[in-house]
Amino acid sequence: MLKKEFLSKKLKQIAIHIIFWIGVLFFYAYFFGVGNSKYFNVLHFSAFLMPATIATTYTFIYKLIPNYLLTKRYYKFGLYSLYALVISAYTIFISIFYSISYLSHFEYNEMGPINRNIIYVLTGIYLIVIIVSAIKLLKLNVQSTSKTNTLEKKILETQLKLKEQELNYLKMQIHPHFLFNTLNTIYGFALKKAEETPEMILKLSNLLDYLLYQADKPFVGLAEEINHIKDYVALEQLRFNETLQVSFYCETLPETIKIAPMLLIPFVENSFKHGYIINGKLNVKINISYQNEVLIFSTKNTSKINTSNKKGIGLENIKKRLELLYKNQYTLSINQFNDTFEVILSLNTKLKLYA
Repeated sequence: MLKKEFLSKKLKQIAIHIIFWIGVLFFYAYFFGVGNSKYFNVLHFSAFLMPATIATTYTFIYKLIPNYLLTKRYYKFGLYSLYALVISAYTIFISIFYSISYLSHFEYNEMGPINRNIIYVLTGIYLIVIIVSAIKLLKLNVQSTSKTNTLEKKILETQLKLKEQELNYLKMQIHPHFLFNTLNTIYGFALKKAEETPEMILKLSNLLDYLLYQADKPFVGLAEEINHIKDYVALEQLRFNETLQVSFYCETLPETIKIAPMLLIPFVENSFKHGYIINGKLNVKINISYQNEVLIFSTKNTSKINTSNKKGIGLENIKKRLELLYKNQYTLSINQFNDTFEVILSLNTKLKLYA
């Protein structure tokens, strides 16, 4: 099957070349026949010029242009082009001599007006060479552009697949990390047979619903993510009881805002996990605002400078996800002070997510 297709393609290519050169022969007959009534002699003379024209043309389009011009070997291209022009000019002189000796019987007046002028003859031949070379160069450029675009597309597809796999890997790390902390909290309450345990299980159920059915989406509504944060905060309030003071401010936000799921919760989780109780209280402040299509999310918690707020799977993964999903579309500021730890995240919600 492949051989038949290859053979058919080659035959089609040969047929196109034959038709083209027949057209060039008639062009020569018309061009060199101006002012000459002996059409047979003109056609004969034109036919004798064809080998020189074909050889010169094919030398340029199949050898010099692809091997030297396109590879930017300009010196060799110029040198070999000069050789080709000298050899072709020599064969053209032989053609003119043939015209004088055979067709005109060495009678100068018997020659056609254009045939007498070597400049016209060279112009007619090299005009064909230039036109065909220009077409070949254009074709090669189009093919090169097409190959480049195809290669870029394949590279982009590969990068997207790798990015998708990395994002899935990061999500897989975040999920068990979050579940471990939450289940550990409920376990402690269950051991104490606390009355808050059923409420905590209900909150966890809501979180699991979000985790299992929403977190695998490329993006979710910001309101869903905020509700997720509120459930998590409620669980932590039950765990810390009177030793926790939470300030949660969220201004009215447009319902159309979408972000990557499980994007904000690691920062909140980090505030509780690595926060430090000072004067009997763990203070956590969470602020969410929206200005000029930029979401501003911040957390601040009491901390000691020697605690490991900046470490852990949660924050490291979220940094990687931000770089993958919001490259050049976010700013993240993490600051450790003497007794507080602060995270400020700004997201451009107008630009489309990479996911």
